[in-house]
Order: sequence, then structure tokens, then C-alpha cells
Amino acid sequence: MKTYAEAGVDIDKKDIFLNNLLREIKYKKRGFNLGTGIGHYSSLIRFGEYYLALNTDGVGTKMLIADELGKWDTVGIDAIAMNVNDTICVGAEPFAFLDYLIIRDYNIKKAREIGKSLNRGAAEAGVTIVGGETAVMPDMVNGTDLSGTSIGYVSIGKEITGKKIRRNDVIVGLESSGLHSNGFTLVRKLIKENNISYDERIGNSKLSNILLKPTRLYVKTVLDLIKNVDVHGIAHITGGGLRNLIRLSKKLFIINDPIKPQRIFTYIAHLGDIDPLEMYQTFNMGMGMALIIPEDQSKETIEISIKNGIGAKIVGYVENGFGVSVPEFNIFYDRY
Repeated sequence: MKTYAEAGVDIDKKDIFLNNLLREIKYKKRGFNLGTGIGHYSSLIRFGEYYLALNTDGVGTKMLIADELGKWDTVGIDAIAMNVNDTICVGAEPFAFLDYLIIRDYNIKKAREIGKSLNRGAAEAGVTIVGGETAVMPDMVNGTDLSGTSIGYVSIGKEITGKKIRRNDVIVGLESSGLHSNGFTLVRKLIKENNISYDERIGNSKLSNILLKPTRLYVKTVLDLIKNVDVHGIAHITGGGLRNLIRLSKKLFIINDPIKPQRIFTYIAHLGDIDPLEMYQTFNMGMGMALIIPEDQSKETIEISIKNGIGAKIVGYVENGFGVSVPEFNIFYDRY
């Protein structure tokens, strides 16, 4: 059985590394008011009557597949989505974005495709790209790295941090578009070890197209939900899978009826003989965003999501305790 740790990304060791890193960052500017602690989905900084929400993230090793295939026309969407999807988790509306692009050489096709995909992502997310940095580092990188920073705002008192989460709240999952931008170190290793061609077909699509399908942008849907529903918490399901829920509250999140994962997850599970628990703590497994709400508002939440073109369903509920409980699901072991 292949695990994410065996592929080179150990989530537990990453947590230890980050704890040691953050332990040494002690300086705080006097009069600088934060609305969230480090570790939440977005950093909130008081600015007059508002909180500014700041996020930084990147496309990750998905970029290696884009480089290998010479296809960069979706990665800009990924860079923006990985940031703004975190920004909205605190109830903030993103409005600006800065990109950071590292390249080895001057590939004009790459420049045009990344530029077009950044523009598409910005338009869909409703953010303006206000600047950035392009660094040429032939001695340091063999390919391309793309990341960025998003900036959002929320009125003070309207922020969503998870403090309102209560026992018996329900968890509504919003469907993902596929792998999004996480777990690709494991995916790439499995493809290489099994000598899989990117031209292989899964259902009606080439593996290459499935892997490079961009991360879904949830900005419009979640902002609509915030206006109409009493949202107690929002989790962006990225690296670490369902573990991301515990960033919201010291409660027990029970996932008892998950969204059925897309075929790509079944394919990966078969390819690596991967245990269900490992799958659920590495990938989004078909659920890219989770909202914690009062049970009596679940119907409206689902209706608004579907109206915005995103499938949604109740996937679980909140109990007293701490952690995430996921029964042994085998639904993704169906034949792909």
C-alpha cells in the first residue's frame, strides 16, 4: 500500500516542522490587531471598520505535470482558487491578487498560457491582479512554480471563524471538480511506478485532462450562502483532506454520508492499493468545501449551491468531542 508519507509528504512531520517554525516567530507590531490566530484559513488584520483577509498558497507539484505536458492553460486558475477559496472561509470577499512565478527559462507559450489562465481565474473569482513577481532562477529550479497572495475584506463582526459551531450543526459538502491542487506528489509517483501514460482514458476523458482540471472556485456560491444562511464555519478541503475541519473548532466532526468521489479517486485508490483513511486524509475525495450550519437551514443551503451550479448534500454533523470521524467507506473502490 502506498501512502502520502511514502511518496515524500508526511503530514504529521509537516505539522511538527511548522510548529517549530512558528515557535520562533514571536515579534508582533504594537497596535497590530489580528482577528484570527496563525493556522486558520485566512489571517485577519484590523483595518478601520473592516478586517483585511490575507492568504498565500500555490499550485504545488501539479505544475510538474503541466511542465511535462507543456500545457499551462489552467494552472493560473489553480493559483487563484487555492487562495481565494481560503479567503472566503472567514466570510471575507476577495478583491485583489498578486502572483509569484518562478521560471527556468523564457518560454513564450508558457507565459501566454499562464497569463490567460490567471486572467480567467481572476474574472471568475472577482479579483484584480494588482501586481506580482517573476523570478528567473535557472540554478535553482528545473521547471516552473506558481503561487500567489489574495486579499479580501469583511466587516468587523461579520467574520466567520468557527466560534459559532455547536453540537447538532450539520455539515454540508460542496462538490469538488476533482483533485484540485493537492496530493500530486503521491499521484505522480503512482503514475511513474506503474508506467501509466497520460493518454490513458478514465471514462470519457484522458488522464492528462483530468489531472490538469483546475481547482473549483467557490467564491460566488459561498458569498451567496453567507448572505442568506447563518453559516457557523467554512472549511476548504485541501491538503490533509478532512483533517482541515479541525482548524475551525474543537468539536467532533462526523462524516457519515460523504459525497461519492469522482472516478479519479477510485483510479488512484486501485493504482496504489490505498487504504480509505489514507485517501480521506490526503485528497478532497469529491468534497472541495464544507459548510457548518444549523440543521434547519440545510435545505436552503443546498438549493443555493445547486442554483450556482455546484452539487451539495449533508455529509455529516457535529458532536461534542474533538477530531474527525470517518467510517470505513469503500464506495471509491467500485470499478472505475
